[in-house]
Amino acid sequence: QVLLVESGGGLVQPGGSLGLSCAASGSIFGIYTMNWYRQAPGKQRELVAQITSGGSTNYADSVKGRFTISRDNAKNLVSLQMTTLKPEDTAVYYCNVRAVQGIFWGQGTQVTVSS
Repeated sequence: QVLLVESGGGLVQPGGSLGLSCAASGSIFGIYTMNWYRQAPGKQRELVAQITSGGSTNYADSVKGRFTISRDNAKNLVSLQMTTLKPEDTAVYYCNVRAVQGIFWGQGTQVTVSS
């Protein structure tokens, strides 16, 4: 069974920084992409950042230049470093992995940007 365990998140002031991590445990192989999504209250879940097995990255326009996604293939770990955070970044952030076995989701972690 594949399990994604997220860590990080919390409350931060506007302009601050925060890091999220997600570790995939269990028998997972053939990972295509590791991704971070977020869902704000009353809004649809959206893709924030993606990183491929080869290290190519893609970002939502709203976070380009502020967020950085990285991965450790050996540890099946994906991280998201968030800087210059804005109140509109407030959401539940979800780790997502797309692999040969299927698509897996973490339980979500709350990020709140507020003064």
